[in-house]
Amino acid sequence: MADLSEIKKCQNCKKDFVIEPDDFSFYEKMKVPPPTQCSECRLIRRLGFRNERALYKRICNFCKKEVVSMYPESSPYLVYCPDCWWGDGWNAKDIWQEFDINRNFFEQFDELNLKVPKMALYQQANVNSPWVNRENNSKECYLNVGGIGNERSAYNSYAIWSKDSFDNHIILRGEIGCENVFCRNFYKNFFSTFCFDCQETYFSFNCRGCSNIIGCTNLRSKSYCIFNQQYTEEEYKKFLEDHDFGKYSETIYLKEKAKESELKYPHKFNFSSKAEGCVGDFIENSKNCKICFNCAETQNSKYAYAVWAKDSYDVSSVGPNNQFSYEFINGGMNTSNILFSTDCRESHDLYYCTDLLENCSNCFGCIGLRSKSYCILNKQYAKEEYQSLVEKIKKHMIDMPYVDRGGRTYGYGEFFPLELSPFTYNETVAQDYFSLTKEEALAKGYSWKDPEKKDYKVTKSPNELPDNIKDVDDTILKEVIGCAHEGRCLDQCTTAFKIIEPELQFYRKMNLPLPRFCPNCRHFERLNKKNPLKLWHRRCTCDKNHPQHEGRCPNEFETSYAPGRSEIIYCESCYQQEVV
Repeated sequence: MADLSEIKKCQNCKKDFVIEPDDFSFYEKMKVPPPTQCSECRLIRRLGFRNERALYKRICNFCKKEVVSMYPESSPYLVYCPDCWWGDGWNAKDIWQEFDINRNFFEQFDELNLKVPKMALYQQANVNSPWVNRENNSKECYLNVGGIGNERSAYNSYAIWSKDSFDNHIILRGEIGCENVFCRNFYKNFFSTFCFDCQETYFSFNCRGCSNIIGCTNLRSKSYCIFNQQYTEEEYKKFLEDHDFGKYSETIYLKEKAKESELKYPHKFNFSSKAEGCVGDFIENSKNCKICFNCAETQNSKYAYAVWAKDSYDVSSVGPNNQFSYEFINGGMNTSNILFSTDCRESHDLYYCTDLLENCSNCFGCIGLRSKSYCILNKQYAKEEYQSLVEKIKKHMIDMPYVDRGGRTYGYGEFFPLELSPFTYNETVAQDYFSLTKEEALAKGYSWKDPEKKDYKVTKSPNELPDNIKDVDDTILKEVIGCAHEGRCLDQCTTAFKIIEPELQFYRKMNLPLPRFCPNCRHFERLNKKNPLKLWHRRCTCDKNHPQHEGRCPNEFETSYAPGRSEIIYCESCYQQEVV
């Protein structure tokens, strides 16, 4: 076990990164060599294997029916609709190949990956929701991703147990909401961020237990407030009468004014709570987590994003009940000792596997198996034979590493090369958080998909849309509306979109204006309200006299607010002194 930190140069971005003594202890426990890429490049590599929102119509290769899929018709992979993939008409155990000691492991895995059918979309137990991905137990939803238990909703990402909500990102138990980010336990919340347990909240930031507020910041258990000023109920209602939220021009004005007001008040350096010994952002009910983001019920983990996990490094979109895992993405419940794998659940002791979704264990380089053990490249082995061959393969991977188009090498201990992802860079979540232009992606050796040619014709420009929802009639459902970005952005702009009937009825009922941007551009606008998945070392900017200090606060911390930003950043103790 190493007693000192070690500085290494990332073979991808060429920047220095540090491996701490605790890191070496973890790698030794997992019996893997230290990484050759920095934590950010490792995260990008994993996210490049998660497609959420790039969906296409194509033909199922089994039943020959048209299906919605993450894979376009031009994809080289066999693709089955969810019913066929889960059905009894085929079995991945019948599709296998012998490991060839004279050839590179990753090349052999890629060959098998082209033979084993892929699920068109990850979805189960949904009702009237064919256009949702990585979403389960939802009803009458459209273009939702990453959610569970939602009803009558659309264009949401990571919505959990929510109803009648459109265009939200990371919401929990919300009912009737639009354009919210990181909100939970709400009723009638609109254009708000980090607001919990609130009702009838508009254009607000980081409020708790409030109702009937507009453009407010940092409030606790308040009602009838506008831009943090207290009003009577009658005065508040008069403001609503004078400001018609059904007008697009009015919502733009109020968004801008709310942002100006927000910047007058301090922001806490992170949004974590009950996070003992943790470094990162939005960590809840967790302990000893370092460089982690959007984690809950997580312990003794590092470099994690969007997980419930224990004793794990470099895991993303995994949980709950995951433990002792490394370089693992897209994991379901009840997993342990999963290394260098994607889309596995209810399984343990897996290496370089994908789509093992039912009670598998002790598998290496396997795809699509169910309830199998001691398999290599989907071939069944006896336990002793499996264990012996796995050790030979690990050594072989080190002796004969894979070299990608960018000259990066991958031996045992490295996640899959990004060029082996079934998706192009701009189809994946990597583009959401680490956006590249086509030229930048290609220069790094990543793949890219140009927009497919569509035969639609824009029938109404965004400038031609009525300013007020009250002036919109049902003919809007037949229009092809041009996106205001016109494809001149990095947001995967579709250049045009349509309004669906449930969406129109929602806008009318809630008195909200029609959008001017396509769903993709609206999604990226919400992402921009979140801080990046990075940390900077900063000092508290408070210079007031508080019980714990006089003058400038001496506290320092790691924060996802980059230096030079406009927000006033306080440590937790100073922030608590200022919250109303």
